[in-house]
Amino acid sequence: MRTTRWATALALGVVGLAGCGSDSDGSPAAGSSAGESPGAVLATADSPLGEIVVDGSGLTVCVFDEDTAGSGKSACSGGCLRIWPAVVADSDTPAVDGVDGQVGTITRDDGTRQITLEGLPLYTYAADSQAGDVTGQGVQGVWWVVAPDGGKISAAGSSAPPPMPGY
Repeated sequence: MRTTRWATALALGVVGLAGCGSDSDGSPAAGSSAGESPGAVLATADSPLGEIVVDGSGLTVCVFDEDTAGSGKSACSGGCLRIWPAVVADSDTPAVDGVDGQVGTITRDDGTRQITLEGLPLYTYAADSQAGDVTGQGVQGVWWVVAPDGGKISAAGSSAPPPMPGY
């Protein structure tokens, strides 16, 4: 019985991956979405907090109060990044859809380009496992979901979990 489940899961994974890919010029293959293409793309989505910014996979984007807008630096490193992964891009001008604020990038110490909105570095929350989750809202009173204009949303989350340990 277990072997059958594993075989079924493996087959579904192979079928799912077969739909991903790119044309010979590196652009996403026909039928693939922005969330499947390399690099990050910012878009907007409706949520219990109103209209918010999401990354190319549909995960909610947050900002950190310890970051300083326009500084070119991120205050989140080491263990912090395991909980709050940086939203990264393959270029200095990431594609956006519906985002009104000024989008840019900073170069992290490891050489990756982290996307910024209104000068603030952007992150996702490791506890958000699927599109539409907003559990990072208000964590430790310093992490905030982002509105399309780049402002932080100050409304309380509907089901914010306790802070994740580790940083």
